[in-house]
Amino acid sequence: MNLGIRVKLSTMMFLEFFIWGAWFVTMGTYLTVTLKATGTQNAGAYATQSLGAIIAPFVIGLIADKYFSAQKILGVLHLLGAASLYYATTITDFDKFYPNILFYMIIYMPTLALVNSVSFKQMKNPSKEFPWIRVFGTFGWIVAGIVIGLLGWEKSGTLVLTFKMAAVASLILGLLSFTLPDTPPVKKGQKTTFGDIIGLDSIGLLKNRSYLIFFLASVAICVPLAFYYNFTNPFLNEVGVKKAAGVQAMGQVSELAFMAAMPLLFVRFGVKKMLAIGMLAWVLRYIFFAYGDAGSGYWMLIAGIVMHGICYDFFFVTGQIYTDNLAGERFKSAAQGFITLATYGVGMLIGSYISGPVVDKWKISETSHNWQSIWLIPAGIAAVVLIFFLLFFKDRTSMATKPGLDIEEPSAQTQI
Repeated sequence: MNLGIRVKLSTMMFLEFFIWGAWFVTMGTYLTVTLKATGTQNAGAYATQSLGAIIAPFVIGLIADKYFSAQKILGVLHLLGAASLYYATTITDFDKFYPNILFYMIIYMPTLALVNSVSFKQMKNPSKEFPWIRVFGTFGWIVAGIVIGLLGWEKSGTLVLTFKMAAVASLILGLLSFTLPDTPPVKKGQKTTFGDIIGLDSIGLLKNRSYLIFFLASVAICVPLAFYYNFTNPFLNEVGVKKAAGVQAMGQVSELAFMAAMPLLFVRFGVKKMLAIGMLAWVLRYIFFAYGDAGSGYWMLIAGIVMHGICYDFFFVTGQIYTDNLAGERFKSAAQGFITLATYGVGMLIGSYISGPVVDKWKISETSHNWQSIWLIPAGIAAVVLIFFLLFFKDRTSMATKPGLDIEEPSAQTQI
């Protein structure tokens, strides 16, 4: 890959995740403070991510893979996204905000797969080349959080500027996309079925008892995951954490560090221990949030955020690799699509609709909540999932000893 293409792909990845991180992390605070949204409304807005994840495979499977070059669709979607994000800055009530953000997520979520397609097309050895491109996406998310924190938009009540910042970045990426290397449709002229799109070809994996337990645990663990994505930023701002969005970016830094250590950890722990440690981290994270504060308990809040690397890498990345290894060459893509649809689609959707009413139930006043009671609920859910997994998951084989294992950077559609 020549330097010019590498720079373009790296910039594409940076902007792709900068756009998402620019508004997604602080949207809960914006909705609560500026639009006076309830916890249920807040969770409903975040649930649009899951709805977008469910619809995205159909956009890719029925349009991008068959009729148009990926970079052109990417450009059009981001130009539409820029208009939608800017329009969001003119909306003053939640009832109008919701359909707009739903529209945005429906057109944004497919771009996560499209940037991968454009990247892979230019690579001779994706397993070695892709991580060095994809890492710029994580940097983009981190930079967005740091910018918001440094400019003090949370404290000043001007989070509407996050949507304007994201709109400008989306416009730039939309225009840049048309200059990217051509990535023609890979299934032009081929018949695509509903089963192909949602990965039903891989459903046979569920006949493996251990994989079935893993699959059920994956869907269930996404319920407490929704609490983290939906309400961490409002929580941190409410308890008085300064530059909360910037502090949250430490989670992505942790993710990078643990990602680098994954190959060694696989050899040492194996699948069951890796997955269990990941779920245990979710339990501990929410306990830290429940009992931490912006004073003497500040270290607990930081620990909960930094544990993102363990929470995400140990469970979700391990699960992706476990799925890839069991599926075999024929069903690898279908299996990854199926598990992503089930977790970030169905699991997170359920979690969003549970988390909102829970937060509303423990609301004390217009500006405060009983966060200890709120956070102990996802901690309890994660603990139940962990116990279920430990009791019934029996596959103790070390992944590092199985033939054909190739540890790659996880799909962009599942990593943030």
